[in-house]
Parts: sequence; C-alpha cells; structure tokens
Amino acid sequence: MSNIYKAFENGKAFIAFITCGDPDLETTGSVVRAAVRGGADLIELGIPFSDPTAEGPVIQGANLRALKGGITTDKIFDFVRELRHDVKVPMVFMTYANVVFSYGAERFISTCRDIGIDGLILPDIPFEEKEEFQPICSKYGVSLMSLIAPTSEHRVAMIAKEAEGFVYIVSSLGVTGTRSEITTDLSSIVKMIKDNTDVPCAIGFGISTPEQARRMAAISDGAIVGSAIIKILEKHGKESAPMVREYVKSMKDAIRDL
Repeated sequence: MSNIYKAFENGKAFIAFITCGDPDLETTGSVVRAAVRGGADLIELGIPFSDPTAEGPVIQGANLRALKGGITTDKIFDFVRELRHDVKVPMVFMTYANVVFSYGAERFISTCRDIGIDGLILPDIPFEEKEEFQPICSKYGVSLMSLIAPTSEHRVAMIAKEAEGFVYIVSSLGVTGTRSEITTDLSSIVKMIKDNTDVPCAIGFGISTPEQARRMAAISDGAIVGSAIIKILEKHGKESAPMVREYVKSMKDAIRDL
C-alpha cells in the first residue's frame, strides 16, 4: 500500500506545495521542515521547468528563480536523499513530462523510489497518455497521480477507477494561483470519485485562506496549497521558514476537526 495514504489516516490532510531551489535548496529544506512542524501531512515538491504550463505567475516566478540559481534534477535528488533523514511524511514530485523524458523515465522513476519519493504528478500528461509512464511507475512502486478538472465530467469515473496515491482535484479552470472565491461545484465531482474509488481526493488550485481550506476539506479528504506558500518565499526569501510554519499551522488548524 502506498505510503501516501498515511497523509489521510488522521482526518483531513493538509498538503503543502514547495518549489525546489527557490531561492536555494537550503531554504527549501528549512521551509519543508517548517511546513511539517506546522502540521503538513504531505509535501509536494515542485521540480522547476522552464515552461510550466499549469502554473500561474507566482509559481512561474519560483520556477525561474530556482532555474537561475542553477537548480538541476540531480541536485534535487541529492537534496531529497538528505531531507529523508528526518522528514518522514509522504512526499511526491510535481513536474512536467519533459523533465522526466530528458532525464530518462526509467532512471528518473527508479531514483524516486530509491530516495523515498512516494508519487509523481505530471499536470501536462492527459489521462489517455499516462501509459507512457504508468508501467515504469508500477514497476518501482511510485504512484502516478491523476488530476481531475471541472472539465473532466464524462471522464471522472474512468480516471477515478484507475487512481493511485490521491486524486488531485483542480478547483477551477485556468492556472494555479490564489483566488478570492472558488465557485465550481466540486461536491458532485467528489461524489463521482467516491463512487468509483477508495483512493482519497484532495482539492487544490486557488486555496489560500483558512476559510477556503476548511470549505474544500469539508467536501473532500484534504486541501492543497502552493501559491500562498510561494508568496511567503517570494517576500521573505531565506527567512521564510517561521512564517511558513505559522501559515501552515493556521491552515491545518482550520481543517483539523472536520
């Protein structure tokens, strides 16, 4: 059974997204540890890519800062090896197909297993094309996670039936970024997922306040937050860890008793 399920064992999960190498890997390490101390149940680590099509300006900025700083996939692998000495919560990579292809899919995914990465999210790979990666992920026990967007209606059941790790529900159309309100009818999507799989589902894209996290976690198994954390890093740089810990704690506290 995937290690990812541990994130959902004790109630609603809070999932924190952090871009590796923004502004440097030392800061990423301190921020990941701060998020875990604040109550994050799972960490999504972004591997920077020069053309991150699913991302809004905040995470695009983080990608560019990391790439300018000389970040590479190998440096991130070494970083995760070191992180795993003391960070025990499930961790997954979020990146783009090109990053995996250019590294060599088998080499990339087998390294994920070796360093303790539990899953992989590739937002630019449609469900119909996941066969390029699925057999390799299965071979090495790395969950290939599915995204379900509000436009997926007729495919929700099909995607859910084959889901692994957790289902990433995209709250609204467009790119990542904080939103003042999330208007999509997500409860019907969640119901369809639940009718077709026991794999947990969490909602991301646009969640930034404790109230939003609570509302989204109330209808699903957890909330995913990225841009709001990256904004703290953008503002405070190497001094971000204490602020990230406080922020994550406020978000986790908001969903704790659901």
